[in-house]
Amino acid sequence: MSKKQLRQLPSVSEVLLDVNKSIALHDRYIREVIKSELRGYRRTAKAGKLDIKRSAITAAILDELDSLNQSSIKNIINGTGVVLHTGFGRAPISKKVISTIAKKLEGYINLEFDLSTGKRGDRQNHIAKMLNAICGSESSLIVNNNAAAVLLALNSLAEGRDVIVSRGQEVEIGGSFRIPDVIRKSYCTLVEIGTTNRTHLKDYEKAITKKTGAILWAHTSNYVVQGFTKEVPLSDLALLAKKKRIPLVVDLGSGALLNMNKQNLPAEKQVSDVVKTGADVITFSGDKLLGGPQSGFIIGSQRYLKVIQKNPLYRTYRCDKWTIALMEETLRTYRSNESFSADNLSLKLLTTSQKILLNRGKKILSNLPQIKVKQLGIALVASLVEAGSGSLPVKSIPSAALQFTPRQITVAALAKAFREGTIPVVGYTKGSTFYIDLKAVLPNQSPQLIEAIKEV
Repeated sequence: MSKKQLRQLPSVSEVLLDVNKSIALHDRYIREVIKSELRGYRRTAKAGKLDIKRSAITAAILDELDSLNQSSIKNIINGTGVVLHTGFGRAPISKKVISTIAKKLEGYINLEFDLSTGKRGDRQNHIAKMLNAICGSESSLIVNNNAAAVLLALNSLAEGRDVIVSRGQEVEIGGSFRIPDVIRKSYCTLVEIGTTNRTHLKDYEKAITKKTGAILWAHTSNYVVQGFTKEVPLSDLALLAKKKRIPLVVDLGSGALLNMNKQNLPAEKQVSDVVKTGADVITFSGDKLLGGPQSGFIIGSQRYLKVIQKNPLYRTYRCDKWTIALMEETLRTYRSNESFSADNLSLKLLTTSQKILLNRGKKILSNLPQIKVKQLGIALVASLVEAGSGSLPVKSIPSAALQFTPRQITVAALAKAFREGTIPVVGYTKGSTFYIDLKAVLPNQSPQLIEAIKEV
């Protein structure tokens, strides 16, 4: 039986003859895909379970090639309510910002070339002055991400020496980024002080020796210890560091350039305020609350930043032209410590009021066929969301969501149908209810969301 079924299998050459000429893939990749698919059918045939004709096998392989001919990266509708969603690329970038830098980056650019002198320049110069002015810092560097920023700073300033950290700040911030591990990978020795909930200035003083390379203060970002707690103010820690002539490195995590309270959002340490405490080196993310591309910043004392930039590891963490151009445009969206332009899409979404979102939800419902609303059990409800990526973790942000209680299909099937639709929509499920939260749905995506719901 299996031999008869094996004869049903087409050869690689046969399938290649039918491959659509519009398939824009490398010929070796096409062959490998065909071979891989045929291996699967061959195993099924050997088991005597192949119940598909030769022509259907060829058609199925060609369908797989058509699918692979499309980019796996798709523009989606984020219905999770999480604006800074790591799975979706964190901070969304506005179409206007992308369009602006696309025009700049066609062909060649002056990434490391000084047009006035005709000599080699520094890629950091495109951002440094603006960022230093916004943060009130002496010097700054942009690198691939905040994890790289922390590791590079510690390795540059304290390699082979001790790094003092409060036990209450030995955090893990997603993706296995653990402060103790990063210190070890920086070729520094971790010196733990204090307890999980209470650390005093005297704990730092007692831990400082001739082997101390740096003091690290890490923002706990994605959790908060409450109750009987004690944390040393950064200004006191900065004074101690200067007295002992050792650098104080502050890992801020999210990196807020705005006063978040003024934006009706939960409070977050503002970068410029941390600079004023006297901290020597401060690191933070560029793709969280700041609203830019994946990147990390190192700002602070020019003395220490020069040491960091001279580290051979710096070259392995430096950013490319796309990241630098995107970040330059992102920084241009800031107007003051309390205002920003609508081109900063992350901040625009985070600051959109619940009232506006409820009104959008009503318009979406009014544009749906009533039979569809009844079939899927759609209702508009108030909701609460988090910013995401460990940003603003203490309090939830008011939002609005479309609630689905379908009659004819399961919630899991509904969620899958939305994900695999012509316009992919990703929401979330709670019990027997599916939700599409409107907090992270772009204003211009409302018509697409309506069509996606109609399609389901």
